Amino acid sequence: MLGWRFFFYANKNNEPLHIHCQKGGAEAKYWLDVEQFDALEAYAYQMSPTDKRTVRRIIFDHFDYIVEQWNEFEVRKNG
Repeated sequence: MLGWRFFFYANKNNEPLHIHCQKGGAEAKYWLDVEQFDALEAYAYQMSPTDKRTVRRIIFDHFDYIVEQWNEFEVRKNG
């Protein structure tokens, strides 16, 4: 998605719903609040304000899909 890679880490112990993103040397982590339909920046490295807006737009455009994938990921991980 516009060169951004979105992913989960399997070794995160019981952290709430979140997604990581990376493009080149830039990376970030966003906590997702399903009830409030919100994405809160946990951290961002080497990201311009434009990068942050782009990533948030991608997250919101695919919010339901990300939540669905997170839930499936958690089931497989804890399976």
